[in-house]
Amino acid sequence: MIRTSLIKTASPALKLTTPRLASSSLRSTSVLSITLGCHVSRQLSTSSIRPNESIFTSKQIHSESTKGRGKQELHQASLKEGSPLTQHDAVSTVPVMVRGDWVLFHPVYSSEELKAVEVLHRNPKTIGDKFAAGLVKFSRTIFDFVSGYKHNVNPPTPGMTLEELRKAGYLLSEKQWLERILFLESIAGVPGMVAATLRHLTSLRLMRRDSGWIHTCLEEAENERMHLMTFMTLRQPSVFFRLMILGAQGVFYNLFFLSYLISPKICHRFVGYLEEEAVVTYTRCIADLEAGKIPEWTNLPAPEISIDYWRLNPDAKLLDVLYAVRSDETTHRFVNHSLANLNPATDVNPFALREPDMHVKGTKIEFKRSESEDYVQKSHELMQQRTNELPPQ
Repeated sequence: MIRTSLIKTASPALKLTTPRLASSSLRSTSVLSITLGCHVSRQLSTSSIRPNESIFTSKQIHSESTKGRGKQELHQASLKEGSPLTQHDAVSTVPVMVRGDWVLFHPVYSSEELKAVEVLHRNPKTIGDKFAAGLVKFSRTIFDFVSGYKHNVNPPTPGMTLEELRKAGYLLSEKQWLERILFLESIAGVPGMVAATLRHLTSLRLMRRDSGWIHTCLEEAENERMHLMTFMTLRQPSVFFRLMILGAQGVFYNLFFLSYLISPKICHRFVGYLEEEAVVTYTRCIADLEAGKIPEWTNLPAPEISIDYWRLNPDAKLLDVLYAVRSDETTHRFVNHSLANLNPATDVNPFALREPDMHVKGTKIEFKRSESEDYVQKSHELMQQRTNELPPQ
C-alpha cells in the first residue's frame, strides 16, 4: 500500500549507519516530489491495486459493479426525508457517481490476502514491552468482565442448544458480539489520532519534516473509525452504552496522550499488543459465523458503507466485512510493532511510501529495525525504477 507522504529529505533513512541509504533517500524523495507526485506513488501499491491496473481503473470497475443497485433511487428517497445538509448517514454524504474519495488511502484486499492472516503473538523482550503487554492483558480482562465475554475452553455438554451454549458462556449472541465490537472500535480509533496530533504539533513547533509518521497514524485512526461506522449500521447503541463509551474514551485519550509524550515506543508497542487481541477477537467471530453459531448474521448483506470502503462485491455478505476488518487489524498489529522498534525522533517511517501485502503482514509479527532499513531501500529502488519507465515530459 503506497502512501502519499514523503520521507524527510534532511535526514538519512532510518538514520542508520549505512550512508548509501541516506543518499538514496535524498535522490528518491527529490524525484518523487518533483516528477512522480501522488499518482505515481499510489501506482506502486503492492496490495491495493492489481498488476497492470491503475487506481483510476480500479475505481471505474467499482463504479460499474455498483450500477443497477438502486443507489440513485435510495439517495433521492433519503433526500425527501429531510434537508441534505442534515443527513447523518455516512453513505448519504457521498456523491452517487463518485465513490470512495471521501476517505484516506486504505488497502483493498484480494481473496487470497483475506485468508492469509494468522493469529500471532510477539513475546515481550524489554521492560517496556512487558509493561505494554501486561497493560493490554489487564485491560482485556476488565473489558471481558464488563462485556460478559467468555471464551470457555472446556468442551460443552453434548446436545446443548445454541441458546444453552450462549447462556453457559461458550458462545456470544449477535447482540453481545456487536456491543463488544462497537466498544472496541470506539476506543481503537484513539491512539492513531493522538500520535498524529502530537507528531503534527511537534513538526510545527520544531519546523521540520515528520519522516512520514503522521499520515500512517491518521490512516490508522480513520480506518478504526470506519470499522465503527460500518457496524453502527447494524445496531444503534443505547444511551447507557454511549455514556460508557464517552467515559472510557475520555480517560483513555488523556492517558494515551500523556503516555505518548513520555514514551512513543511503548505506546506503539501497546497498540501492537492491543491489535493482537483484536485479531484474535475477529478470528473467533469469523469462526463462529462460518460454523453457523451466529445465525442472525448468516447471509446478512454487507452494509453499503463497507462495500464502498473496501471495494467489496455488490453481493458481499457481513462475513466478507469481518474478513476485511480482521485484515485491517492485522495491518495495525504489524505496523505498530514495527514502529515500536524504531527511534520515533529520528527514524523514517518505512511504511510512508508503501506497505507489504497481507502475505507478509498476516504471517509476520513485525519488521526488525534492520528489516525496516532494507524495506526503505527497496522502496526507493522501486520509485527510481518507475521514474525511469516514465516517458519524457
